[in-house]
Amino acid sequence: MAIKDVKKNIERTLVRWAYYFFSWLFTVLPYRVLKAISGVILIMLYPFVWRMRKTAMHTLAIAFGRQKSSTELKQICRDCFFNAGQGAIELGASMSQPALIKQKVTFEGRSRENLDAALKEGNGVIGISAHFGNFPLMLVYLAQMGYPTNAIIRPSRDEIIEKSFQASRAKLGLKTVHSYPREACVAQSLKALRDKELLVVLLDQNTGSKSGVYVDFFGQKAGTATGPIIFAMRTGAPFLPIFTLRRPNSDEHTIIIEKHFYLEPKATDEETIQYNVQKLTNMIEGYVRKHPAEWGWMHRRWKSRPKETQANVTS
Repeated sequence: MAIKDVKKNIERTLVRWAYYFFSWLFTVLPYRVLKAISGVILIMLYPFVWRMRKTAMHTLAIAFGRQKSSTELKQICRDCFFNAGQGAIELGASMSQPALIKQKVTFEGRSRENLDAALKEGNGVIGISAHFGNFPLMLVYLAQMGYPTNAIIRPSRDEIIEKSFQASRAKLGLKTVHSYPREACVAQSLKALRDKELLVVLLDQNTGSKSGVYVDFFGQKAGTATGPIIFAMRTGAPFLPIFTLRRPNSDEHTIIIEKHFYLEPKATDEETIQYNVQKLTNMIEGYVRKHPAEWGWMHRRWKSRPKETQANVTS
């Protein structure tokens, strides 16, 4: 076995045992204790995640350029890391102690009415969201509230951990649609919509030109999946913006659901896809600009580049 494979197996084993340890810890410690120690753990970890910080700062610089100072970008990077870390602890505790879910998450204003109205249309609903706020907790909350919720999720590289994740999600009522194989993902997604259910798509990850299109995101071309548009074209399902925000200085979260809207057809299918992917991306950018610390800047959003612009941005 090559040294590279040995190293990968060791890393995967360590991650797996860490996952088992923390899963056990979440079942034996009261939430208030987990909350108390989480801040200390995150402070201790922050200096060691320099690669993640480097990627986040690079991505922030691409997005905001000279609009924000270096000090502002560093603060967003730090807040982003702590929000993600705290979110992971909240999610782990909620998976082990489901009663916490309804205690920590609520709908804002008319959000629930907007969700109900979209589902009443009878064509299923395509929820458009992003890796924004504690989105996994939002998903399980929707399922716990009795909504038939499906989420397209990229599976973990570790099959054993992924099976455990999927079992935990299923136990809480959340249905998993793996993002690949592509054919199975499309089939499951269309079935969920035709069964008049909610299908949530996180439309903010880098996607190459083979399975996506390039649209503007923070003034740069970003490879973006076309799945939600294809699903809407095939089923007539409406789009429903769904996002979650952390309440200031709190471990509680608010779900914001806007009114649903429909696909805007253009002269050709290609134009319809391009226009609507851009429209949905603009919506996501609006949320990220307003609440930058809630988004996952560690993701290399502009990793794929159109040939004609590869020289402009390096990832």
